[in-house]
Amino acid sequence: MQRDIAVERALSDADPDRLPEVLEESLCARYDARAVELRLVDYAIHSLQPVRRGRRPEPVPVEGTVQGRVFACQEPEAEEDGQETTVHLPASFRGDRVGVLSVTVPTTQYTPATLEELRRIAAVIAREVILAGRESDRYEVERRVERLTLAAEMQWLLLPGRSCTRPEFSLGAHLEPAYAIYGDGFDWSVSAESLTLAVVNGMGEGVEASLLTSLAISALRNARRAGLPLADQAMLADEAVFARHRGDAHVEALLLRLELGTGRLEIVDAGSPHLWRVHEGGIEPLSPEAQMPLGMFGDTHYRPETLYAKPGDRLLIASDGVYAAPSPGGEKFEERALAEAVEATRSLPPAQVPAAMLRALADHYGETLLDDAIVTCIDWHGPRPEGVVEPS
Repeated sequence: MQRDIAVERALSDADPDRLPEVLEESLCARYDARAVELRLVDYAIHSLQPVRRGRRPEPVPVEGTVQGRVFACQEPEAEEDGQETTVHLPASFRGDRVGVLSVTVPTTQYTPATLEELRRIAAVIAREVILAGRESDRYEVERRVERLTLAAEMQWLLLPGRSCTRPEFSLGAHLEPAYAIYGDGFDWSVSAESLTLAVVNGMGEGVEASLLTSLAISALRNARRAGLPLADQAMLADEAVFARHRGDAHVEALLLRLELGTGRLEIVDAGSPHLWRVHEGGIEPLSPEAQMPLGMFGDTHYRPETLYAKPGDRLLIASDGVYAAPSPGGEKFEERALAEAVEATRSLPPAQVPAAMLRALADHYGETLLDDAIVTCIDWHGPRPEGVVEPS
C-alpha cells in the first residue's frame, strides 16, 4: 500500500479528537518522521496555533515567519538542517485554509515524490479537521487566542469557510473584530451552474444583532435550497425578518449570483454593503438600484440587476464598517485609503485580500475597530475550459 494512502486511511479511521496524534504516529511509522507539528490559523488570521496535548509550543505569527509565508502563499517550503529537513505544507482543502503542517524527515529521504505525498497528506488532515468539527470542540478551542463573545460564537458557527477556489473563480472573506463580531455576516454556495453570495449586516449590537443576522441568512439559505431565484430569496428573507420583528429591526444585504458558464452577474442591493469592480488597473463602484433592507415592510418586491463580469475582474464587497470608517482626522476610508488598499493588494490572491484590507482599515482608523467590518473578494477567471474537472 502506498504510504500516503495508508496515512489517509489511518486518519479516516481515527477518533475525531485524536487526529494530530494519529497523524504523528502514522508519519513516524511510514516516513521515519522525527517531528510532526500541526498548527491551525486563529480567527483573526494573526497567528498559527499549535494543536498538541500537554505542553504546547508558542504560537507562530502569520506575519514574518516561514510557516506564515506558507499559509499565505499556499506553497510548501523546506528548511534543511544537516541530516534533517523540515518541510512546511499548507493544510487546506478545496481552498479553505485551515493551517500549516510541518514534518521533519531525514534529508536522504526527502525526495520530490515524498514532497508530493506529504502535500496530499496535508490536504487530508485539513479535510479531516473540518469534518471533525461536527463531533469535537478540540480544534475550535485550540485555534483561539482569546475567548469569543457569545455573539461572535453564534456568528462564526453560522458562516461558511473563509475561502473557496474553483476553476472559474477564487473567493475569500474575512471580518473583524474577529473575537467580538455581532451583526455582520456572509454566506455562499456553489453549484454546477452558479456561485451565490450574500453579505449581510443585522442592525443593533451583541446577541440581538447576531440573532437577526442568523434569521436572515437561514431564510436566504432556505429559499436558495428551494430553488428560488435571487429576487425571491430576498423576498422570503424580508418576510421572515418582518414576521419576527414587525419592522422594528432590519437586515441590510447585498445578494449576488454569478453564472459560472457565462460570467452573468445578478445583484440585489438591499442595504449598506457596497460593491466595486477592479479591472485593468482601475477600481469602479458598481451601484445597483438601492432597495429596502430586509424586514422593513415584509412585502417588498425586489428586482435584480444584471451585468457581465470579464475574465480578470476582481469584485470587492465591503460593509459600512469598512468604507465609512473615519480616520482620526475624519476622512472616510472610501475617500482615499480604499483605493490605496486595493492597489496594495492587487497581486494577492482573494483568500489574502480581505484580511490585508482590514489591516489597512485598522491603520486608517487608528485604534481597535469598534464596528463590525467585513470584506469579500472574488476573482473571476472565466468559464471552465473544456476538459478541466473540479479538484477533489
